[in-house]
Amino acid sequence: MDLPGWQKIYAELKDQGFEIIAVAQDSEGAEAADRFYARARAEFTSLFDVNHTVSSLYNMVNVPAGVWIDEQGMIVRPAEVAYSQAMSLMGREIGDDRYAEGLRDWVAHGDQSKYVMDADKLAERLHRGGDAGLADANFRLGAWFQAQGDRETASKHWKKAQKLSPDNWNYHRQDWSYSAFDASLRFMNKLRKLDKPYYEPLDFPEDD
Repeated sequence: MDLPGWQKIYAELKDQGFEIIAVAQDSEGAEAADRFYARARAEFTSLFDVNHTVSSLYNMVNVPAGVWIDEQGMIVRPAEVAYSQAMSLMGREIGDDRYAEGLRDWVAHGDQSKYVMDADKLAERLHRGGDAGLADANFRLGAWFQAQGDRETASKHWKKAQKLSPDNWNYHRQDWSYSAFDASLRFMNKLRKLDKPYYEPLDFPEDD
């Protein structure tokens, strides 16, 4: 729902050396996601990742998530909630106006921007510990079996991934997406029981 907002930001910043690469994380690929790019009239690079390679590489646990990568190919901010503006979902505030403002500052000032994350903190945020690696392996196996048409085996691996990493909404969302009614019920039930934010708050520096 926020792609039109990102199209506006792209139009604003593209002449300043800024690029957006949007990657839809869905095992159904273009069939599931192409209409959203079309509706937004997206001019930025728009891809489909049926194997969930991007969310695996960058440790994305929810969507939309953004990673800032500089001209040298180095990550300067890890995966975090990436709305173009503050919004609300089922009475919960989601997104943050500060994200786009921080992005504008980074585009303008590069590695001198206060929004570039400290190297030690970045390394800590990029670390994947505990059962996260095993959960990711099961999730990607599920995506592979789904591509082979074996929904039953795919679901078994996806459920194992959800059990190992219950805070990863991408795992839940993909498994539930094959039944719109069932997905809505499960999503709302899990959201109601949350004792933490649906998205982790932005780890941005305080305003001067």
